Amino acid sequence: MAGIKDVAARAGVSVATVSRVLNGHPSVSPTARARVGAAVEALGYRPNAVARSLRTDQTRTLGLVISDVLNPYFTALARAVEEEARASGYSVIIGNADEQPALQDHHIRTLLDRRIDGLLVSPTDGGSPLMAEAVRAGTPMVFVDRWLPGVDVPVVRADGRAAVRDLVAHLHGLGHRRLAIIQGPASTTTGSERVTAFRAGLRAFGLPLPDDHIGQGDFQAESGRIAMERFLALPEPPDAVFAADNLMALGALDAIRARGLSVPRDIALAAFDDIPWFVHTDPPVTTVAQPTDELGRAAVRALLDLIEGRSPRSVTLTARLVVRRSCGAPPAARPEPMGSTA
Repeated sequence: MAGIKDVAARAGVSVATVSRVLNGHPSVSPTARARVGAAVEALGYRPNAVARSLRTDQTRTLGLVISDVLNPYFTALARAVEEEARASGYSVIIGNADEQPALQDHHIRTLLDRRIDGLLVSPTDGGSPLMAEAVRAGTPMVFVDRWLPGVDVPVVRADGRAAVRDLVAHLHGLGHRRLAIIQGPASTTTGSERVTAFRAGLRAFGLPLPDDHIGQGDFQAESGRIAMERFLALPEPPDAVFAADNLMALGALDAIRARGLSVPRDIALAAFDDIPWFVHTDPPVTTVAQPTDELGRAAVRALLDLIEGRSPRSVTLTARLVVRRSCGAPPAARPEPMGSTA
């Protein structure tokens, strides 16, 4: 593998001149710059990233810790982050917290040990003191999607409250009156915000939310399945269920089908976070969709502002209601099951 001395010898210049060219220093003649460029190309020279980081105190690397890499929403978010970072000359190292605070802290410590230039985090289950400590130590950090109250860093998120209220209005307009929710962990900002918005939407129409119409989930499919089974076992099950996460919605759909029931004939179903699968399910699922690609890109831009000494700012985008066929027609308009008798 060619080194910087080989490049200097081939170009007929000093090692210092090669270094200045590689680091974009202006005090190099166009002729010397061209000769160094030709030598780099001919030899296939690649600068030593570790050595460069020691000289510049930068690794051109960002860390991203997400809550669950198996959740298609976070997968899409990570892809947008990586694309935006790469366009700005940065690489991204991703850590999957798997909704476990201890694993989240492990990834953050590992990334800090690798001398990343900045950190993007979607905190899991309320987070931990480690992030506040890292910020106090001077680590550039931005929260994306979720955030930790009391930790003073920019937050890039989507506000889904209005879209959730729009969903309740949509369900009410279809004639649904017994509404239920499968909520996420209250210790996460997204979990608490979505159930609060759902309650507000119900109040606007004078609809109740009984305790037995609140299912406790953890943003995983299995919790959605268990919550839906409990709803369906009630003497009077809900007309419609809002799953506050896409994976919980898939688990709820499994429970409905396991009972031999169908959506939306027997029960309506809607979800927070749109994913490609929801277009292809039967029926396609009504969702509250976040602008995932914009969120990832805006988070990288905010982090680079911090790293490069510009004034960063928090960014709040807007989620929207996407109406498909999973909420159906008003209950009174539903056809009777085949073989029913008067």
